[in-house]
Amino acid sequence: MHHVISLQRTPSRARRLLMTAGLAAAALVSSLPAGPPARAAATAAPAPPRPTTAAETRTAAWLDAHGEGEGAADRFFRDLPKGGDLHNHLSGAVRTEYLVQLAADDGLCIDATLTAVAPPCGPGTRPAADALTDAGFRQSVIRAWSMQDFPEGESGHDHFFATFGKFGAATAHTGKLLADVTGTAAVQNQSYLETMVTPVAAATRELATDVGWDPDLAALHRELLAGGRLDRLVTAAEQESDTDDAEFRETAHCGSSRPAPGCRVTVRRIFQVLRDNAPEYVFTQIALGLRLAEHDQRFLAVNLVQPEDAEISLRDYRLHMRMLNYLHTVYPRAHITLHAGELVPGLVKPEDLTFHINDAVRTGRAERIGHGVDLVHEDNWPRLVHDMARRQIAVEVPLTSNAQILQVEGKEHPFPVYRAYGVPVVLATDDPGVSRTDISHEYRRAARTYGLGYPELKDLARASLEYAFLPGRSLWRPDPVRKGFRLVDECRSLESTRCARLLADSPKARLEARQERSFRAFEARHAD
Repeated sequence: MHHVISLQRTPSRARRLLMTAGLAAAALVSSLPAGPPARAAATAAPAPPRPTTAAETRTAAWLDAHGEGEGAADRFFRDLPKGGDLHNHLSGAVRTEYLVQLAADDGLCIDATLTAVAPPCGPGTRPAADALTDAGFRQSVIRAWSMQDFPEGESGHDHFFATFGKFGAATAHTGKLLADVTGTAAVQNQSYLETMVTPVAAATRELATDVGWDPDLAALHRELLAGGRLDRLVTAAEQESDTDDAEFRETAHCGSSRPAPGCRVTVRRIFQVLRDNAPEYVFTQIALGLRLAEHDQRFLAVNLVQPEDAEISLRDYRLHMRMLNYLHTVYPRAHITLHAGELVPGLVKPEDLTFHINDAVRTGRAERIGHGVDLVHEDNWPRLVHDMARRQIAVEVPLTSNAQILQVEGKEHPFPVYRAYGVPVVLATDDPGVSRTDISHEYRRAARTYGLGYPELKDLARASLEYAFLPGRSLWRPDPVRKGFRLVDECRSLESTRCARLLADSPKARLEARQERSFRAFEARHAD
């Protein structure tokens, strides 16, 4: 969930504010690898991967010949096996039209600000069901709840984050949301989803308020554990997830004779921490999310959400990183991925652009970074990307979201900078329902904007599973600075007995092997 803050800035002003960042990034891309210090330059990525099989060569040639067109090219990017989505907010990923239907089903009302509110529908409100029959009203709601036909004269940042407050009341049925989002993933030929949710938020706030704030983090954690209070929240979150899963299976008809395609998608959850809140609440949520991830295999990690430029998010950023640093020592088996660097000049003070990614990586123990847009403004950014490449800390990149919210795209975006220095990059959707996009659009946007060929797109898709938090050995050989993907010895033949044993023991390798088989079928269709 995201909460809005007002910037009172027009898109035209935002574009002027972004010129410095855009010119800097473009200059850096054009100067690599000679410009930065030698230590960072040593991590520069090799030449783009080349096709390794005849089928891959023919598929690459097909894309080169047809990739700029429509129709067949659209099908190509839709059918491309795209692995997983590692940066996905569940409520923001649902199709807006489905949210309208859910609001109508629940008897909600729409007020004068086009916000969904509880019934009864008093003066100045209309039944949400009216949006099912009144086309003009429906379009007004969809525009307010998403980035469709985004209006001139309004901040993209503000409009985007405001949508969550407007449709929030329609997101009460998590299982139905999950059925919708996994259905979209299946249509987009994805097999895996890590989606962000915030279970038992109200009960967590009650505990945090009762305990209060203590700057001694160890003492604060002991207080949360006292009397089994935090464990009761873990149990409550598991029970809530059980209910959500049952609703998902019923909605998607999983287990029936005609299950929805989304039933085939492997789903794991990331616990969203609402960082624009009092420190005791943020700490309690982090502790709960990490403890839950160590107790329930459906949960893998925590992530801090809400606008990075919000007042408390900025004020307490380094405190939040210290919280993560401490709690990681208590819950070392739980994963951490963090929104960091979703900032641009003019959105925050210059000094706030200089340390967020660095602190997330070095203090917050992040294993992946979401967005990372302000990279070139970080203090000693070449050393930072060198360290991220060495430690294989991936960056989750939602290109459309970055363009809509921050107006950063093309050469202004650090996507090619990360790749030039060997930092793993995975394409993601962020909030595709709000953005009116999908993962196929993200791959096509990357291909067209950065001139990526089929082998590069294939490696991006493989990376989406390689850097997933699923347990088990990988299908791919470890590489300190990855130079493509090479199968482990046991699975040089995916059909071998040795490979079967590895796959049986590794959920990650099973999904990766499934993707490789999908690539074979996909390439066979484009081999002519």
